[in-house]
Amino acid sequence: MILKDLLQEVRACRACDTVLPLGANPIVRGQASARIMVIGQAPGTRVHATGVPWNDPSGDRLRGWMDLSREAFYDESRIAIMPMGFCYPGRGKSGDLPPRKECAPLWHQRLLAALPNIELTLLVGSYAQAHYTEGRYPSLARRVMDWRKFAPEVVPLVHPSPRNRRWLRNNEWFEQEVVPYLRSRVARLC
Repeated sequence: MILKDLLQEVRACRACDTVLPLGANPIVRGQASARIMVIGQAPGTRVHATGVPWNDPSGDRLRGWMDLSREAFYDESRIAIMPMGFCYPGRGKSGDLPPRKECAPLWHQRLLAALPNIELTLLVGSYAQAHYTEGRYPSLARRVMDWRKFAPEVVPLVHPSPRNRRWLRNNEWFEQEVVPYLRSRVARLC
């Protein structure tokens, strides 16, 4: 199946529609030529409303870490974007609920197979990292600290949410070590 048809199939998915507070609106993008894959958690309400992934302050920070303009980041010929859960999962006590578990088994392998040129995958947040990395880690910080083990094909990142300002302050090594490496790698691929 060609990627265009597969993306249409994903966007028409209604597997979780009845349990989603805002209904199904699968958010995914990319072209077969893309060399970078961003795998995040799940869309928030703003992304659900606009259909544009990372269209929020988290996206601003992520683009800053990658040293990319909005135009370059949203160039599907260069960057593919696929969350762990394709639709907004709803709100919990301390933020959005975890991504729905149905999406990854239904779609991820098929999408990755249709994106043969991916050379760098950014695993943004604990859900993507738990799914795509091996080894037990006591915390997200430990896994991200071990980023060299996964590079150059994969770079685990803390979620760029404004809620993580404190984590970034307490882990200055992230912006001193990981971000420069990420910018260099992205620059070579874009």
